[in-house]
Amino acid sequence: MQQRRFLSGQFLLAMPGMRDPSFDHAVIAICAHDAEGAVGIGIGATIEGLGLHDLLDQFDIAHGAAPNVPIHFGGPVDPRRGFVVHSGEWSGQDTIDVAGRWSMTSTVDVLRAIAEGSGPARFVVALGYAGWGDGQLEGELTGPGWFHVAGDADLLFDTRPDRRWTAAFEAAGIDPRLLVPDAGTA
Repeated sequence: MQQRRFLSGQFLLAMPGMRDPSFDHAVIAICAHDAEGAVGIGIGATIEGLGLHDLLDQFDIAHGAAPNVPIHFGGPVDPRRGFVVHSGEWSGQDTIDVAGRWSMTSTVDVLRAIAEGSGPARFVVALGYAGWGDGQLEGELTGPGWFHVAGDADLLFDTRPDRRWTAAFEAAGIDPRLLVPDAGTA
């Protein structure tokens, strides 16, 4: 069996000129990557006009201690399904540890805990996800569409969503202003 490179806990950055417009300047936090495929949560764009309080209202959860942070566009797959990418000190029903860098929970118990003030200290809430089947992500990484960098909790939790794409490239030593949308030919 061929050895695969697993990217859990890393960020995928969409390169300029990405063919799929839903990934324009995308920053994807890879939360699971194994022999069956990969799941990532978009952390680079928010959904205009939608905040955490709106989401809590849909579940009849009192806002309590929850800040009304924006909800992120997690990806084009299952856009009505919610995910919380969060710091690892809190764990709930279906929480998964992501390479010791952060955690991800997709059950409503994390929203209740956040509202009660007993949830994770740092978190990003998203609707939808990006998914790849067996070997699909590895195939996409051989082309020009994606660049991957180490996942950094400070970039994930402490950098404004509209700055994450640029900041991730800069952390990798790349000036994103010099990136071009098309490769040349020789």
